[in-house]
Amino acid sequence: MKNLTTTASVLFLRAAWGEDTPRAPLWLMRQAGRYLPEYRAIKARASFWEMVRTPELAAEITLQPLRRFPLDAAILFSDIMTPLPAMGVPVEFNPGPVVAEPLRSRAQLEALHLPETQEIAPYVAEAIRLVRRELAGKPVALVGFAGAPLTLATYLVQGSGSKDYEDFRAFLRQEPALAHRLLEKLTELTIRYLRMQIEAGAQAIQLFDSWAGLHDPDTYRTFGLPYNQKVLSALAGLGVPRIYLAVGASHLYSLLAELPCEVVSVDWRLSLAQVRPFFPAHTLQGNLDPAVLLAPLEVITQEAHKVLRAGLGGPHIFNLGHGVIRTTPPEHVAHLVEVVHQFNRHSEEPA
Repeated sequence: MKNLTTTASVLFLRAAWGEDTPRAPLWLMRQAGRYLPEYRAIKARASFWEMVRTPELAAEITLQPLRRFPLDAAILFSDIMTPLPAMGVPVEFNPGPVVAEPLRSRAQLEALHLPETQEIAPYVAEAIRLVRRELAGKPVALVGFAGAPLTLATYLVQGSGSKDYEDFRAFLRQEPALAHRLLEKLTELTIRYLRMQIEAGAQAIQLFDSWAGLHDPDTYRTFGLPYNQKVLSALAGLGVPRIYLAVGASHLYSLLAELPCEVVSVDWRLSLAQVRPFFPAHTLQGNLDPAVLLAPLEVITQEAHKVLRAGLGGPHIFNLGHGVIRTTPPEHVAHLVEVVHQFNRHSEEPA
């Protein structure tokens, strides 16, 4: 799709490409969804897969927070599990993702179908086109996303959510050759899926490695890093900034610095001032603790200012350290947006 807004007019894209902007652009992970009454109204009449697979509904949900708050980016309403059914893997949500037959054998692995780009999730491409039409001429970027290969493999092998994903961690050690073959397939799937999103009009891409932090550095170096490098490298030259997020992964930062991406999104466990030395050539994204949005407004102001000051000294995109919590009052999000908008980075001293 033709780019209808230039990078120069979109604050988010300027920061993502490395500009130390006077105001930190702002968006929130899971900004479209469960804390908004208008989302819950749709959810009352449609299942999660119906919302994801109906382009008009996915586009509407993507745009809902933009109608409430002057955010600098929208993120497509979908899920990291979305491309897996095209491989022949049924996925249900109860409420999180559930794979009825966890992948543990070579026969299961060989049965996985590697779909062509246009076969993966055509409804996602159509939702992207619908959102871009709505955002035409507005200084708001549309972020597409996918799950990182290691995180997708975590769900495929474990079968459902878990505190420690012990079955998957054991699988990496018991069946390393099988694990690598699975990761190779998921890497190619992810590359095709993200290229499709970019061709449809996504202006930035975020790779969610939600469970990378489960692993020690050697394990991540073996089973995470090379596949993430391949995915991100495959998107080079396509004209979109690449964002990588690993949760609970501060022990991996020296390895994450090797990834070919423009933006590193970090959780709330370290201040941005502590994180920046690991990523001197990157834009940092984050990293307000989502629980802060449950606190009184004066606490939100105080904590947001801490994050904003810690983000000085280089390009910064304001975000949460993870997704918006379900019980977050929308008026607290509105207050946070106002606080971030009023903070002039060029008139402040670093923390």
